[in-house]
Amino acid sequence: MSKRKFVVPGLNRVAAAVGLSLSVLAGSLVAPAAAHAEGEIRIAEQFGIVYLLLNVVRDQQLIEKHGKEEGIDIKVDWTQLSGGAAINDALLSGSIDIAGAGVGPLLTIWDRTRGRQNVKAVASLGNFPYYLVSNNPKVKTIADFTEQDRIAVPAVGVSVQSRFLQYAAAKQWGDQEYARLDKYTLAVPHPDATAALLAGGTELNAHFSNPPFQDQALANPNVHVVLNTYDLLGPNSPTVLFATEKFRKDNPKTYKAFVEALAEAAEFAQNDKGAAADTYIRVTKARIDREALLKIIDSPQYEFSVTPKNTYPLAEFLYRVGAIKHKPESWKDYFFQDAKPLQGS
Repeated sequence: MSKRKFVVPGLNRVAAAVGLSLSVLAGSLVAPAAAHAEGEIRIAEQFGIVYLLLNVVRDQQLIEKHGKEEGIDIKVDWTQLSGGAAINDALLSGSIDIAGAGVGPLLTIWDRTRGRQNVKAVASLGNFPYYLVSNNPKVKTIADFTEQDRIAVPAVGVSVQSRFLQYAAAKQWGDQEYARLDKYTLAVPHPDATAALLAGGTELNAHFSNPPFQDQALANPNVHVVLNTYDLLGPNSPTVLFATEKFRKDNPKTYKAFVEALAEAAEFAQNDKGAAADTYIRVTKARIDREALLKIIDSPQYEFSVTPKNTYPLAEFLYRVGAIKHKPESWKDYFFQDAKPLQGS
């Protein structure tokens, strides 16, 4: 019996939006971003525990708190998107000020805006292993994927999951074959991809995920890990926050309040995992058991920190295969260096 084709409600709209984002990206490289007065910040996040620091910032109103210390009242607007293409589009069109996405989308937008908007990262959101999981028993490694398989990623080609897959393909078959598995990927939000994987019966039988979705999938005995990014690159910071140089320059007090709020949130989450778990459930309204969540984030492999770790190997790889045109000399090229400079990699 043949498997039915996987369809996410609104997926055609997602595909159309990705296509639109590419055209808007090209135009917005020269168009000025929408300006607004000091004291307003618009933040876009995506799905998963990797955005927990933003959940803490929102729950405790830390930006507002640090804004008052700077003598201003800050209005904070929160939005949620899926996929690096949509995030980058929103930042370059001036719809948001702070973008939350993987290192892959960051490097893409950093490369394309050099000498223009000069987009760089503000901070990391922590270190977390990402898993490529599958419910196909025949797929033990990435070499086992065939035309019969489909792999869900947040954004085809540009998401950090897509870039990790390309990095793995290059290690397996050589740099010239780095995009070998791209044709098997589909852009699907993490919640929908997890549901499809657990339900089975569709062409979508693999998902390059993030926590807690990967852990929820692995609770099913039919799902197994194909690739662990810590095995691929070692402990690393897969998800970051980034902004335009203009926003940072034109809104110094708001920007500083955001950076200090994020640092406070990281200290809170790292030192009180129970309270962090409660915050995640409260803010996201996630249907996840508290003890199961606490078990995930209490792993020694998880670290909530604003300091980027081991991001440069991916940047070097993307330049080597021609995915970005400019070679960063170090991680500092694509991270802003503020009054309290990060000590990352």
